[in-house]
Amino acid sequence: MLSQQIINALSQGAFYALFAAGLTLIFGVLDILNMAHGAVFMWGAMLSWYLMSALGVNFGFALLITIVFCGLMGLLLEHAAFRPLRGRSSGHLPPLVSSLALSIVLVHVAEKIFGTRVVRYPDDAVPFAQSVEVGGVQVSLLHVVLLVVALVLMGALWYMVARTRLGRSIRALQENPKVARLMGVDVDRTIAWMFVIASVLAGIAGAFLGVAYNSASPYMGNWVDLKGFAVIILGGMGSIPGALLGGMLIGFAEIGTVVYLSSDYRDAAVFVVLMGMLLLKPSGLLGSSREVRA
Repeated sequence: MLSQQIINALSQGAFYALFAAGLTLIFGVLDILNMAHGAVFMWGAMLSWYLMSALGVNFGFALLITIVFCGLMGLLLEHAAFRPLRGRSSGHLPPLVSSLALSIVLVHVAEKIFGTRVVRYPDDAVPFAQSVEVGGVQVSLLHVVLLVVALVLMGALWYMVARTRLGRSIRALQENPKVARLMGVDVDRTIAWMFVIASVLAGIAGAFLGVAYNSASPYMGNWVDLKGFAVIILGGMGSIPGALLGGMLIGFAEIGTVVYLSSDYRDAAVFVVLMGMLLLKPSGLLGSSREVRA
């Protein structure tokens, strides 16, 4: 039983970390909150469900299409909600409101296409539905796969930021956009790539969470947005390792609350932990508020 709950907490925490990684990447470099991140996550889940249930494709192919679609959606977000406002000295509010408005549009479009009800995945289409035995306890293989996928993608994101040419451009942009441009960094293209990467991560998180819990709806992005913000505040805004650590802590807090108290208190437990962190270390567990660690 304990092994089961530890795996559940790890996979839940890894999912939160994967979702929050895109948020913290954008915030760490551009100092803006992308309120449409949850809508992209929702589209990842709904699109993969539609492909699997209506068109009968397998999960791997549905995930591939979802990745491409969410990457293009990230490009659209950057061009529609953020690029027109870039360079204007009007503060953080306009891009925040702009992304929130686009998020509402994306949810309404999903309602028109998929309906407003909670949908279930076809039983024979859910991958890794079987369980594996760990220490004498049956553990969902899908949760184990979700944990592995999230950790691999988080590691790949960290490597990209720390070791690749695009990562060097991102770090230069984080330090000073004007100087980065003078040094030859294509600022617009670098930012566009950041949104593509962040949206792909959100789409993958949506697709995996949808099949893991066998449910999806146009409104599922609302609650995960709040958890994502809690993760990046807890771990340290702008820190990729902090997103992983914060996600894991929230995962354990949620599962521990469900096991030892009640599922009714799981959200309250998360925000109690968050409030405690804000009182003890307002910058989060892993340091400064705007640093993307390499």
